[in-house]
Amino acid sequence: MAERSFAKEVQSLKLRSGEEFRGEGILAVTKALLQSGVAYVGGYQGAPVSHLMDVLADAEDILTDLGVHFEASASEATAAAMLAASINYPLRGAVTWKSTVGTNVASDALSNLASAGVRGGALIILGEDYGEGASIMQERTHAFAMKSQIWLLDPRPHLPEIVRAVEQGFELSEASHTPVMLMLRIRACHVYGRFIARDNQRPVFTRAMALEHPSRDYGRIILPPSTYAQEREKIEQRLPAAQRFIAERRLNERLGPEEGAIGIVLQGGLYNNTLRALELLGRADAFGGTDVPLYVLNVTYPLVPDEWERFCRGKQAVLIVEEGQPEYLEQAAAQILHQRGVATRIVGKEALPMHGEYTVDVLRQGLRKFFERFAPAAVRADIAPDERREAPLVPAGKLATLVPPRPSGLCTGCPERPFFAAMKLLQKETGTLHISADIGCHSFATLPPFNMGNSIMGYGLGAAAASAFGSDAGKPAVSIMGDGGFWHNGLTSGIGNSVFNRHDDLTVIIDNGYSAATGGQDIPSSRAADPHRQGNNSIVDAVKGVGIRWVKRTSTYDMRGTLKVLREALAGGYRGPKVIVAEGECQLNRQRRVRPLTRKAIEAGERVVRERFGVDADTCTGDHSCIRLSGCPSLTVKENPDPLRQDPVAHVDNSCVGCGVCGEVADAAVLCPSFYRADLIFNPSLTDRLMARLRALVIGFLQRGSERRRLRYVL
Repeated sequence: MAERSFAKEVQSLKLRSGEEFRGEGILAVTKALLQSGVAYVGGYQGAPVSHLMDVLADAEDILTDLGVHFEASASEATAAAMLAASINYPLRGAVTWKSTVGTNVASDALSNLASAGVRGGALIILGEDYGEGASIMQERTHAFAMKSQIWLLDPRPHLPEIVRAVEQGFELSEASHTPVMLMLRIRACHVYGRFIARDNQRPVFTRAMALEHPSRDYGRIILPPSTYAQEREKIEQRLPAAQRFIAERRLNERLGPEEGAIGIVLQGGLYNNTLRALELLGRADAFGGTDVPLYVLNVTYPLVPDEWERFCRGKQAVLIVEEGQPEYLEQAAAQILHQRGVATRIVGKEALPMHGEYTVDVLRQGLRKFFERFAPAAVRADIAPDERREAPLVPAGKLATLVPPRPSGLCTGCPERPFFAAMKLLQKETGTLHISADIGCHSFATLPPFNMGNSIMGYGLGAAAASAFGSDAGKPAVSIMGDGGFWHNGLTSGIGNSVFNRHDDLTVIIDNGYSAATGGQDIPSSRAADPHRQGNNSIVDAVKGVGIRWVKRTSTYDMRGTLKVLREALAGGYRGPKVIVAEGECQLNRQRRVRPLTRKAIEAGERVVRERFGVDADTCTGDHSCIRLSGCPSLTVKENPDPLRQDPVAHVDNSCVGCGVCGEVADAAVLCPSFYRADLIFNPSLTDRLMARLRALVIGFLQRGSERRRLRYVL
């Protein structure tokens, strides 16, 4: 039950040679894999490449017909370890995950893979989650690529170039016996375009052939003395081979005029933003033409010194557009030019910021600064002051006053909302608790209105992050993890570790049935039937299997029941690691599953009842405790209809999905009885109609009596 189905789009993966492909970047990557004769593909979902996993899952029948093995891996480390098949055999393999967090998880396998080297092409497709649209700490992949000597591709966000990068990435890997990383920035994953397709290729060397004729090379084993020879091979053979391949195949591009007093070197992934900034400065057109020499690095590691020398020699200054820090390209360029006696001035972070995403506006300011210093005549001639371009449509300060701050939060109807509301009520009794948070939807509980969670250390590491408090620190530490994090890493590093070290703590596992934060992909405990996977594996059985003796289930939507279980866990009657599995299906996935069925039933004339919730404006006191305890996006405020009362009243808008959390919060927190439930009946039966008329008569009679009494008191 993924966030988006590509069942229709994957049919374009069958396009033959000469036919035109149209679609998104992630779909183009899949087509390029099939055109390259890939033998196996694996990965772990995570934005911004989670849709790549969705495409591969929807295309599994197509992959199978071509003899391609696809696996939804248990973690990024699992996916990276798959590439071991390419160490001894000429099998082309590709894996994917979100960097840099995924690369951190996979680092052990990747370091060993890079040391051993590969015979078959090994491609690692990374979603570079950097900048204002990212959901993780701000780091880049470049450092890891340099550390382990894995080549790094950063193609222009243009479908033909992305497809070329995939196909050439396999060849570069095989030519240099080195794994290759292909970095796709957030926008590149979803850029729309077209290219001329080629025929899909079945793997030349198959997995069956490898198993029939096993191969073993002592020199590829990661143990001394082989590791010493592998390091020497990296420097003396693999690096020069990669640089030759990059130069001969012209993977990097020279655009614009050949000569000029200044030039720009840029990462391929920043090409679109850079061209747009140049256009705004009058130095480029909307079709990519520019009067500034450009050296586009579709391969950011390794660099090719000869190409740098040819581009820079004779120029007064060259600007390096390199996002993030440290400034690896700038440092390397200065060293290359110094060693070759090239006097060109290298400019980088002195014109562009050291941190943050290079948006068009940021690049425009940096490019202007560079031009004003090294090409002032061009600035005066081409960049006339234009207030319409220079000033944003709405000044940032004014925008901040008009738009209220809205932190990220849980979705409407999210089953995790009532659990954290219960935790908030619980802490009124117990005092503030130390809560180790985790990666996932539940991490939003660290933000208003819940404000709980002292740290986030990694996916499935919530319990491990609380391990320093041990079993004798007094009040038990509480940790949270989701079902996705539990299967990814939490079972061993968190739950198993708590048992082994005899902790006296509480771990809550939020079981919403999916890897919800990455788009609703299935995980081992998902209940949905899947012809390619075995799901419905019990989390309770798993924790019991590693030694947990105290484990309870609760429904997140039952706040009174949840509070009871939480009180019991923290009461101190049982010493040892305790686990609560809080169950409630992800509401987004539930709506994706239920809404089509509901719509179909209504169209077929069947009786359908939908629950909606609301607030009685006459009863609401305007206290808004319900909002402070819930924070549901559908729960807002509106003007008080009573002219004698000034406080706005709570209001449930049309985005309500009828989960009932607002009513549960009001009940468990003993708030005002202003919430009501209304049943919307589609295709009502005769009984429904009669009951509606009867209710209207009774309510009307009571209202008229109430009105008469009110008038009597007034008169």
